[in-house]
Amino acid sequence: SQVMQPEFMSLSPTDGLDFAEEVMGLGRIRHFPVLDDGRVVGILSQRDLLAASLTRVLAFEGAHRRAFLRSVPVSEVMTAQVRTVAPDTPLREVARLFERHKIGCAVVVDGDKPVGLVTESDLLARAYLVG
Repeated sequence: SQVMQPEFMSLSPTDGLDFAEEVMGLGRIRHFPVLDDGRVVGILSQRDLLAASLTRVLAFEGAHRRAFLRSVPVSEVMTAQVRTVAPDTPLREVARLFERHKIGCAVVVDGDKPVGLVTESDLLARAYLVG
């Protein structure tokens, strides 16, 4: 809870990838929790979006690429196995989770309710300030 970002944007499983791409670009956001009825059902990372774009739309340009991304729902590209942590999880344990699973973000949950995000950048900032 000391380093998490308590305010975050989320997506719905039915949102289009075009919307996710646009918001990621505008807000310099790299991770979106995907919520269905307030519950975490997935996570969409910038890496997921890039992989989907590269593997499916290499031949498309401009408007065709955007139309294609609009037709693909977030649920088709998101990672469904979301790594979550409790607000009182020690930062050392969060860092181990990131390293073990090769991820850069975990959703902080209180019970089933998402209350924040913690990212690699948050951990690095904390290490820099402490060290």
